[in-house]
Amino acid sequence: MDLLRKWLMMVVLIFFNGIGGSSDGGPLVLDYYKETCPLLEELVQRTVEIAVLRDPRMAASLLRLHFHDCFVMGCDASVLLDSSGSIISEKQAGPNINSLRGFEVVDHIKYILEEACPSTVSCADILALAARDAVVSRGGPRWNVYLGRRDSIKASFDGANKFVPAPNSSLETLIANFQEQGLDTGDLVTLSGSHTMEKAKCLSFRQRIYEINSEEQSYHYKRGTTFQRSLQSICPKSGRDSALAPLDSMTPARFDNHYFLNIIQGQGLLISDNVLVSQDLEGEIREHVWAYANNQELFFASFGNSMIKMGNINILTGEQGEIRKNCRFVNS
Repeated sequence: MDLLRKWLMMVVLIFFNGIGGSSDGGPLVLDYYKETCPLLEELVQRTVEIAVLRDPRMAASLLRLHFHDCFVMGCDASVLLDSSGSIISEKQAGPNINSLRGFEVVDHIKYILEEACPSTVSCADILALAARDAVVSRGGPRWNVYLGRRDSIKASFDGANKFVPAPNSSLETLIANFQEQGLDTGDLVTLSGSHTMEKAKCLSFRQRIYEINSEEQSYHYKRGTTFQRSLQSICPKSGRDSALAPLDSMTPARFDNHYFLNIIQGQGLLISDNVLVSQDLEGEIREHVWAYANNQELFFASFGNSMIKMGNINILTGEQGEIRKNCRFVNS
């Protein structure tokens, strides 16, 4: 009887693991589209590679799209919706307007997939795959992307204003923001490393270079440094709001661990970068920063794990939501 009971338990576990995927993927699964759209990952990868070759900044833009999507209502492609009917687009929210990019690349991927396997692949899954392939295209790590998300039929303009972290956020605010999404301080440090290949507009870092507080003064950042003067030449006290500067001044076109070296030296571009070390009174977060600065392989492994974790935030599955035919609009 004991052997029979153990055998039955094993069958049940195999069954539920088969439909639920590994514990890393939560309710999502690998190879979700293996039968219905077998060329999915190859098509997304090639399209992303071409887009990044044409515009190297597109890698960071696609990664950021996935992040800004997941932090509002969950990883449900709500960020892709245009304003229509009762929907007020998240694209118009403060953190996104004139800032988020890559929508045309997603549109192109969706067009190709609709030709290959109509009404099958969700826009939310496209975002998750494109983010991974964008990182890989710039020398970063590859991780398993678990699939099976469905698309939201609504957006949250207010949520985008509330939950997407601001570039001048304090450490306390960042921790609370990530906790709201079920992410811990380790995820905060790890996912902040995505800034290694991004650029920011003058409007986002002007406060950082003209209003140095006592905390940053005590952490290697002094008025009049070459770093500060170089940024002020790009971003004056007024005007040139859209002028760009790299968040990683060492290797801005590569996905690597140099972002963490920058903030240890007090040379993070945004206030929200530097608070990881300047406002960490307990030292736990600073230890993460030092560990990643000294070990790129550790950062890469942690980044993949945190991306999988983030990709599970408030997902829609089963009969929830829909599979949009056009990522910009809900199905009629």
